[in-house]
Amino acid sequence: MAGIMASVDQRTQLVGQNRLELLLFRLNGRQLYGINVFKVKEVLQCPRLTLLPKLNPIVRGVAHIRGGTLPIIDLGRATGGRALEDLSTAFVIITEYNNRVQGFLVRAVERIVNLNWSDVHPPPKGTGRDHYLTAVTRVEDQMVEIVDVEKVLAEVLAGDEALPQQATTTEAMPEATGSRILVVDDSSVARRQIIRCMESLGIEVFALNDGRQALDWLKQQADQGRDVTEDLLMMISDIEMPEMDGYTLTAEVRSDPRLKDLHVMLHTSLSGVFNQAMVHKVGADDFLAKFSPDELADRVLARMRGAGVEHA
Repeated sequence: MAGIMASVDQRTQLVGQNRLELLLFRLNGRQLYGINVFKVKEVLQCPRLTLLPKLNPIVRGVAHIRGGTLPIIDLGRATGGRALEDLSTAFVIITEYNNRVQGFLVRAVERIVNLNWSDVHPPPKGTGRDHYLTAVTRVEDQMVEIVDVEKVLAEVLAGDEALPQQATTTEAMPEATGSRILVVDDSSVARRQIIRCMESLGIEVFALNDGRQALDWLKQQADQGRDVTEDLLMMISDIEMPEMDGYTLTAEVRSDPRLKDLHVMLHTSLSGVFNQAMVHKVGADDFLAKFSPDELADRVLARMRGAGVEHA
């Protein structure tokens, strides 16, 4: 397993080319699942787990790894399946999301595959609202389901409904009245977090699920004669998205004379290995690791001041 992960740092250089690499794994059955290598810190045989009182039952215990204590989440049970029974042959995928490090317990880890985001698609219609997928793709004629890890963590570790501190003591911010923001994120939990944060400040939000949708919508607005940079205070975009990632979306926006002045913030759960140089290379104005409602609110209000938005 060390061999699989040895070249992760080099592989992440694919970022910015609308490409990704998925670490493939299995839970209880034959279905293949995927997680972006960019979020994986380490893969190891399941270590000894310590049970603690009052743990969420989906957390199988904590493990002491590299001097730290990490919760180990049974990913099969977290996504509505059966708990993994035999831990002696199981693996743990150590990940970092939203400034948190945790392990996901899986039955088997397969390999890493290189894909283009254009080959990764939203979950099929009819999947329902309670699924745990952000996207699907095919690898060698096998369907691969990409797990909505942000939804899993929000349910297991809670905290997804946080509001910015200033919004808990005031109603809407006067300077926010009439402001409109485009939010682009494939995770339903992440969209809800951002929308709730912005609406608590009195900001109107228009939300889309992926970069391709966002680019098509922006171009359609421009084709209809609208000044996108006047209509929108900013665009807040995730980086990992099916069809088109946030880096490519930003580069496409910058290459269109009608859209090039739109203020773009990349908002990512890739907190541990975030590539700041790439953010500047594609022309983003700002970036922020998910999810700090206070910092997000501060950045948006600072953008308002910079854009000269007046008090109502």
